[in-house]
Amino acid sequence: MIELLPKVNVDWLGKRKLFIGLSAAVLAVGMISLIAKGGFRYGVDFQGGTIVTVRFQETPQIERIRELAGGQVQRLRGGGSENDVLIQLEQKEGDETDLSRGREAVRAALDKEFAGKYQIVNSEAVGPRAGTDLRRKAVLATAYALGGILIYMAFRFEPIYGAAAVFAVFHDVLITLGFFSLFEREIDLTVIAALLTLVGYQVNDTIVVFDRVRENRRLNRREDLEIALNKGINETMSRTVITAGLTFLAVLALFLFGGPTLNNFAFALLIGQIVGTYSSIAIAAPLVLVYTNYFGGSHAVPAAAVRAPRPAKAK
Repeated sequence: MIELLPKVNVDWLGKRKLFIGLSAAVLAVGMISLIAKGGFRYGVDFQGGTIVTVRFQETPQIERIRELAGGQVQRLRGGGSENDVLIQLEQKEGDETDLSRGREAVRAALDKEFAGKYQIVNSEAVGPRAGTDLRRKAVLATAYALGGILIYMAFRFEPIYGAAAVFAVFHDVLITLGFFSLFEREIDLTVIAALLTLVGYQVNDTIVVFDRVRENRRLNRREDLEIALNKGINETMSRTVITAGLTFLAVLALFLFGGPTLNNFAFALLIGQIVGTYSSIAIAAPLVLVYTNYFGGSHAVPAAAVRAPRPAKAK
């Protein structure tokens, strides 16, 4: 294995109050933004309505298009034509979803000033009831994923290790959603896919750290938990830097050059990957230490370490 940082010796757990305070502050900012803006900005997948993508011959005048067509209007960047504009018409509960009607409404509005100067390149529609159902299923999918992780981690280690991993994942998802609120980005099905990807990514990082702690405590059963956790984080730091760095570069390229369709997906992965790497070090391990110090004694060990066989006596 490549060792970029072979002699890391950082007291991560000694900075746990700083890390937990930083996370609490970021979460608070996201919550304040969410309350101030009246909730998340959902895409047509969850909210219902019609989305029409229009390509203009000249640089589009966004404000004028918004006045004519109404609804949400934004320029699409990062792929396709620089003159592409996305127009989203909201649909209220009880209205009948009609793709052709929404498309024709946009066409009639734009013809007042841009007749012959644009082309409708794509359109899609989702009814409000279908959007509500999709939103509910997205929440359930995330909850099931977290529940499965909790069960697996509780079986592999002690229950507190599973709870710490799930809390860290929950922390990552909330911070990522907070950034979506801050930057007024839409949440759609691709974002949910990104969040579920982050769940697996973060848990993988956390398991690597906890597994190293378990191995070390098999060798030294009397070692203090704080020392063992610090050692586990430091010994896996090279692996963390390599995997997180390569993933970050790939996601950054996707964010910059992936086009408008994948932009929100890539944004969620970009923020979540950074936060997930941070939380596996600065949130999951400190939570195990804090809980164990208060409720389980400072020398508690993972379950697998307790079950480890004793070495045979020399004959």
